[in-house]
Amino acid sequence: MITRELKTVIQEYTSVEELNSEDQKLIKSAENAISSAYAPYSKFKVGASVLLMNGEVFSGSNQENAAYPSGLCAERVALFYANSKYPNISVKSIAVCAKNSDGLLEQPVPPCGSCRQVILESEIRFKNEIKIFLVGTKLIQVIENSKQLLPLHFDDKNLKVKG
Repeated sequence: MITRELKTVIQEYTSVEELNSEDQKLIKSAENAISSAYAPYSKFKVGASVLLMNGEVFSGSNQENAAYPSGLCAERVALFYANSKYPNISVKSIAVCAKNSDGLLEQPVPPCGSCRQVILESEIRFKNEIKIFLVGTKLIQVIENSKQLLPLHFDDKNLKVKG
């Protein structure tokens, strides 16, 4: 038997002011995106913004549906929107924040498994790591790439047939 240990590195900040102005603007954009969320069932609203290498910022929010699997998370809305507008420009970073009926959450909320996979695919597609900002009012977590969130990931290497 072999035992392997997986390590995830997360940088934590207690204030958005500790980050550079570019990152602060991206986080503010994600917070603003919450206002367009459609979450009549869960009342859990999420906003996400992506910064492309060309400086463009695209935002998205979660869009629920009574048939739950038919909705879409904020992260995927923002990423797919950015990639549809600029299919040849890589994503530099993504910021995600959420609120419930009490307001913005104090602690950050990580992306779901599907969103983690989509962030990974964007990294693979453009051969560029994406910095991930998970934002709460009392804590901001910064993760250097999707593999930190998804260490046992599924990618194109899993699809190759040995011949």
